[in-house]
Amino acid sequence: MHATPRPLPLVFVPGFMQRGTAWAPVAGRVAARHPARCLDFAGDTLEGRVAEVAAAVVSGGVAIGYSMGGRLVLQAALRAPDHPTALVIVGAGAGIEDPDERARRRAADEALARWIETHAIEEVVARWEAQPVFATQDAALVVAQRPGRLEHSPASLARVLRAAGQGAMPPVWHRLLEIRCPLLAVAGERDAAYVAAAQRLAQETPGGRFAIIPGAGHAAHLEAPEAFAELLVDFLDEHLGERLVAHPHP
Repeated sequence: MHATPRPLPLVFVPGFMQRGTAWAPVAGRVAARHPARCLDFAGDTLEGRVAEVAAAVVSGGVAIGYSMGGRLVLQAALRAPDHPTALVIVGAGAGIEDPDERARRRAADEALARWIETHAIEEVVARWEAQPVFATQDAALVVAQRPGRLEHSPASLARVLRAAGQGAMPPVWHRLLEIRCPLLAVAGERDAAYVAAAQRLAQETPGGRFAIIPGAGHAAHLEAPEAFAELLVDFLDEHLGERLVAHPHP
């Protein structure tokens, strides 16, 4: 007898102002090993998006989320702790704990939402791309993401920001002990705030593991897709390697 890994369905969850296709550079690299789905959200409320993630991650699946998508993955996993086989969180934490800091962030998100509502999508995308958090991305990567960003409507983006922005989403640090599956928390080496968040996620989750992508910033999976894909496959093999299907020798 010999054993081969059972393919695990992967669900890639995008960040704010992204389409699921933003994950294509990673999904394409792992598709030979695991079937992959890049999720596109239909709704723009927190409850609706959490439900969409939960519905997409079939029993035995792996949820992989970036930034806002990572926080949504955590929210979905805590509502159905036995559902996912594993979680992978990129460039995200478990929310803002300090009430005053969260209130300030909510006010900033509201101001940005109001601005978004009164401007064309081209202006919205240009402002978003100019943020310092994306300064580590080269011009080609920024351009590659732009079509997906331009597909959004300003009104919908504003609703999402109000409903699921960091100021609105409840923190769940105190509930990480409830997560029963392996969790990989990833951050780019140059994304200092989320390096700290990823380390804490790994420390406070029973099956947590932390990894850094060298030289990368906030969107580490896009800045270094090959390195991230290798890390993802290694994580799945290491933590889920016992999920094997035995086949007789020919």
